[in-house]
Amino acid sequence: MLMEKTTSSAKYNINYHIVWCPKYRREILIGERAEFLNLVLHNVAKENDWEILELKVMPDHIHLFLSAPPKFAPTDIIQRLKGRSSREMFLQFPLLKTVLRKGKLWSPSYYVGTA
Repeated sequence: MLMEKTTSSAKYNINYHIVWCPKYRREILIGERAEFLNLVLHNVAKENDWEILELKVMPDHIHLFLSAPPKFAPTDIIQRLKGRSSREMFLQFPLLKTVLRKGKLWSPSYYVGTA
């Protein structure tokens, strides 16, 4: 059975599979960095009323399965997740800027699929 959610004006069941990588596909998402990133992504989801169904932080990429209301476009969701996580990761781990040139944590590309 489908798990429908409701807003004030809609019933929906929208789930996205999102994958993105650090710049240059560097294997930097390990240990406490991975734990911190996991926390940040859960906070962003909670603040936007999104539900994280599954999250896997791999050393060189992230798999996220997320449910979001229809008012959020996939590009907006990804922009919020990548932007906030990048900002907070650089504040928490300033040495990342030496590994990644030009202060960019994430590759500009991503994959998104619906389920």
